[in-house]
Amino acid sequence: MNEVKKVVLAYSGGLDTSVIVRWLIETYRCEVVCFAADIGQKEELSGLREKAINTGASKIYIDDLQEEFARDFVFPALRANAIYEGTYLLGTSLARPLIAKRQLEIARQEGADAVCHGATGKGNDQVRFELTYIALDPAIRIISAWKDEHWTFDSRASMIDYAEKHRIPIPLTREKPYSSDRNLLHISHEGGILEDPWVEPKEDMYVLTASPESAPDKATYVEIGFERGNPVSVDGAAMTPARLLDHMNEVAGENGIGRVDMVENRFVGMKSRGVYETPGGTVLWAAHRAVESITMDREVMIMRDSVIPKYAQLVYNGFWYAPEMKALQGFIDSTQENVTGTARLKLYKGNCIVVGRKSPFSLYSEDFATFEKDKVYDQKDATGFIRLNALRLRIQALLNAGRK
Repeated sequence: MNEVKKVVLAYSGGLDTSVIVRWLIETYRCEVVCFAADIGQKEELSGLREKAINTGASKIYIDDLQEEFARDFVFPALRANAIYEGTYLLGTSLARPLIAKRQLEIARQEGADAVCHGATGKGNDQVRFELTYIALDPAIRIISAWKDEHWTFDSRASMIDYAEKHRIPIPLTREKPYSSDRNLLHISHEGGILEDPWVEPKEDMYVLTASPESAPDKATYVEIGFERGNPVSVDGAAMTPARLLDHMNEVAGENGIGRVDMVENRFVGMKSRGVYETPGGTVLWAAHRAVESITMDREVMIMRDSVIPKYAQLVYNGFWYAPEMKALQGFIDSTQENVTGTARLKLYKGNCIVVGRKSPFSLYSEDFATFEKDKVYDQKDATGFIRLNALRLRIQALLNAGRK
């Protein structure tokens, strides 16, 4: 085994990384420095410092990256209206490249030989972490615990046994063995009974959202202001990116908005069932679309929409720092120059309904769109427009008739 003196571990305090701290020390006889990115986990960060040190880490960094996460990762994806397989707003996918980037910075600062993550060999996070490591520091040694030749655990149950044996506190139980990942954009739930795609999740699993049945009986109205595709205010009050996202999570979550239950295609090839809560993000995506609807040229919108699946796939698969991602983001941002305005939404029992939109750059003209009498549009012009667009269809129909 090549000697490792110091390793920086991406640490969440969950089952995997809690066990990995002890495993690294026993296996590599090395110093372990933990790093936890504060990207909106809230109470999940409580006691993390003491837990890491008590488990054997020599030091732990807990860095507040909430504003950077919202500004430089969530909002660029929002400007792209990125959504994976028509449903998933990429909460975990967007967080991993930021965590890995900061982890590398700490490794250089600490003079560490290696970095380590706790993602399994079946999932997507292993790819997101390691592609970022390689893109930003190709010389760094990567210890991927679940793929390491010295790793002896074969299931979460075996890791729970190990944690109980060594009195390592873990945030799940055999009765509720869900794997969760929380940040400012969402919380994800996997594992346990969720591995059966026919079984409905239990209500006590949800964290950020009220059930639609128990949400308020009165609708909540909210106005979200945008500048160049980025949300900047709620109900007229300016907010930083992280504060705005956090506030919208509260408002939307209370109204039961943002629950998603899906079976997705992982990058490694298998299908996986995940349950997500993305309350604030769901409302922001709808509001962004609403402002775009009156400010974006039709053909530009068609071009932008055509690359949404590719953008989402790149994020989901871990290519945040790839050259094609940089080029694609440049195009996306060029489409957002006039996406400035306000969207008004009605939130009610799990429903997010756009009820108004306005912009100083609006392309909507009531003079042209009205069904009443107007002086700017000659409806007879549409006759020639239709004839020209139908010409190829007419020729095809005549040929088909001739063959018959």
